[in-house]
Amino acid sequence: MTTTAATPLSPTPRTTVGRGRNRMVEHRTELHRLLAEALIAHLGVVVGGHPVVLPVAFAVDLDGPDQDGTLYVHGSVAAGWLRSAADATVCVTVTELDGLVAARSAFHHSMNYRSAVVIGTARIVEDPDERRHALGLTVDHMIPGRDATLREPTRKELAATAVLAVPLHEASMKSRGEGPVDDQEDIDAGVWGGVIPLRRTAGDPIPAEDASGPVPADVVRRAASL
Repeated sequence: MTTTAATPLSPTPRTTVGRGRNRMVEHRTELHRLLAEALIAHLGVVVGGHPVVLPVAFAVDLDGPDQDGTLYVHGSVAAGWLRSAADATVCVTVTELDGLVAARSAFHHSMNYRSAVVIGTARIVEDPDERRHALGLTVDHMIPGRDATLREPTRKELAATAVLAVPLHEASMKSRGEGPVDDQEDIDAGVWGGVIPLRRTAGDPIPAEDASGPVPADVVRRAASL
């Protein structure tokens, strides 16, 4: 199903932003940008009658088969959380922290961030071509271009790996990117206020002890881009 950037965010009551509507992001292109930049998602699912939230690697196909695109996560076929998520409503959150906001009072301290919530009915990907595609996207989300340099997964590896797909249709996003918002009397008191910017950086690639040859171009490019 082809996605359109014009599709509004927060299309359902359960993804409609309540508090902090001034932080609400309305354009789906901003969601796409966040999902492209972030590396870790957190998936919330009910397992055995209680909620579990797990950090997961993920990938996105904006032209995937689900409404407004597809978000993929993967795990072991033996994982209880993955079995519990099949055909159930799950919540996936993605957050990038951009700064620490130091205000003049404890009440007004904050963080600059971009954060998205995706809610939807998850499905186990059964089609072998879609599953292979999703796994390749997951590798390339970590290191773009990497999947094409690797051997094909074995039948045993594919049999041990399950892929979960979540529609991107029901999603909301909030963002903060400013300095402290203080009361005037606190500003007048002369206490310092400002922002400590945060950004993700990567060091030089470290070859494995049994690695041969130079560091490949895809790894060099990825390290330089972070």
